[in-house]
Amino acid sequence: QAAAFLGPSLLLIGIGLLYPAIVTAWQSLHGAALFDPPFVGLDNYKTLFTNPQEITVLRNTLLWVVLTPLFSTGIGLGYAVIVDRARFEKFAKALIFMPIAISMVGASIIWKFVYDYKAGGSEQIGLLNQILVWLHLDTYNFLLTDPWNTLFLIVILIWIQAGFAMTILSASIKAIPDDIVEAARLDGVGGWKMFRYITVPSIRPSLIVVLTTITIATLKVFDIVQTATGGNFNTSVLAYEFYRQNFVAGDQGLATAIAVVIFILVTPVVIYNIRQMRKLEGR
Repeated sequence: QAAAFLGPSLLLIGIGLLYPAIVTAWQSLHGAALFDPPFVGLDNYKTLFTNPQEITVLRNTLLWVVLTPLFSTGIGLGYAVIVDRARFEKFAKALIFMPIAISMVGASIIWKFVYDYKAGGSEQIGLLNQILVWLHLDTYNFLLTDPWNTLFLIVILIWIQAGFAMTILSASIKAIPDDIVEAARLDGVGGWKMFRYITVPSIRPSLIVVLTTITIATLKVFDIVQTATGGNFNTSVLAYEFYRQNFVAGDQGLATAIAVVIFILVTPVVIYNIRQMRKLEGR
């Protein structure tokens, strides 16, 4: 009976997950040819970790993965603490959450206009450059100047994910038992100490879930890079490089090697995220 119940599920997992993973890993050991590619062993991985262009891709990805979750969660937590005390809480939360409700492409187009640059003393339509003009400062090409352009792209995802972080963390803050807060106040705890010793420890599981969820989204970021720079000017990341190698350069072997690396990076984060969500649900 157990086999009858588990059999279909295991079969679907094997067909939908294990088989594609094995085929992808095997293809990553082959060359660029679409039909009957030669076996090259670990050469694709060697290229990925030694080629200067691919090293730039890895560097950019590391910047995204380190900065985006930290700043998104930090800003979201700040929003949650401040907005929860405001009279216009619902309106403010709706406004902050709005970026995540629109598509990545839509958000990228908005910020592309914000970063827009016109050379030769032309009238600026980009918000940031127009502000620089008003301040009598030199205008700046935000999306073309390496390595700062990568940081300006990261700002877009932080802007999007901060609303998600605020929503989850705000709910967690409201769920802190009143007796804990009142006991802390009776002991003279308030302000920064209340935040540091009561609020943050109480919402720690939610913080971890938010951090890991944003990390997973960051490792798969593609739309922002494609829309804002097309991966040019040293702004490419792993997910975009997979697309470029597979559909533009036609190097199936290197593309699948990149896919394997993304899979290896995402899997432990997903597992840890699931465990933390179970702990959160069990509270």
